[in-house]
Amino acid sequence: MIIQEVIKIIEEFAPLQYAEDFDNVGLLVGDSSKPVTNAMITLDTLEATVDEAIEKDCNLIISFHPIIFSGLKKLTGRNYVERTVLKAIKNDIAIYAIHTALDNQHKGVNDMICEKLGLKNRKILIPRKDSIKKLTTFVPTQHADLVRKAMFEAGAGSIGNYDDCSFNITGKGSFKGNEESNPVIGEKGQIHFEEEVQIGLTFPKHRQAAILKALFNSHPYEEVAYEIHPLENENQQLGMGMIGELETEKAEEEFLKQVKEIFGSGCIRHSKLIGKPVKKVAVLGGSGAFAINNAKNAGADLFISADFKYHDFYKAEGKLVLADIGHYESEQFTKNLLYSFLSKKISSFAFILGDTNTNPIHYL
Repeated sequence: MIIQEVIKIIEEFAPLQYAEDFDNVGLLVGDSSKPVTNAMITLDTLEATVDEAIEKDCNLIISFHPIIFSGLKKLTGRNYVERTVLKAIKNDIAIYAIHTALDNQHKGVNDMICEKLGLKNRKILIPRKDSIKKLTTFVPTQHADLVRKAMFEAGAGSIGNYDDCSFNITGKGSFKGNEESNPVIGEKGQIHFEEEVQIGLTFPKHRQAAILKALFNSHPYEEVAYEIHPLENENQQLGMGMIGELETEKAEEEFLKQVKEIFGSGCIRHSKLIGKPVKKVAVLGGSGAFAINNAKNAGADLFISADFKYHDFYKAEGKLVLADIGHYESEQFTKNLLYSFLSKKISSFAFILGDTNTNPIHYL
């Protein structure tokens, strides 16, 4: 397989269209047309990571965090970013980063945290609003089933736990072809009325090209009438953070000790304990201070994330407990998630979990 074929599979799992605007995701270094020897999966890409890839005959590194975040104006090896990129280029190693594209996936980073904590009844904490579109088209009655089925197979019509969702209205359409037309039904130059079905369905925006292709290929008309509109609806299958429930409630201190053990945190910085049993838990891998109010509004008893600043802890306001377990610690199982997914999808070469510990924070 070539690198681009691997990228296509990754992006079917975590489309880059859903990465945050500030992020830098996708292929950062390398030639996507090169064949893959082996691929290494890691949380971060550093010089030591590239050294490990060289040692293990990997010419593709699939990294959660992007090594290039802001623009590079020079490549002189003056800092760790430039040295890492230079070493990768010299050794013909490609670097791909997935970051917030995976953060926003329902079965992504935060679902993995919930799995480790044993949380049930999981839901997205901050659902996305810019990811759903609606398509309306008009099809002759006898072709409606065929066209509808083609669009379903291309990824349209899924709402939460339901598939093949559409709304259909019967009516009468009219058209008159000009001299250059080639109508399948009716005669050019004459107005024609046809019994039609108006089909309306929603779809995730990253599937638009595939759905339009299915529509055009299955529709009998020479000119296909359709409309596409973005929707403000929240996407319950996409977004930042998750919230779920423990099987049985636990005392705050007992639960925090359990979290520390599960994630191997050197310490857990937390807001004042409020003496309330923990049942409902919100999580957000990485820097999650922006979601504190979302966790409160969702009724969480405790919010697990990382990189809280001094004043962030005041925002608990006695309504929940904020627990900073460490950035690396909160995201460390992400590479296992990617390894499990890709190993099942591709068997033509080896996927290797990187052994290099890239956590820059140490504890006494």
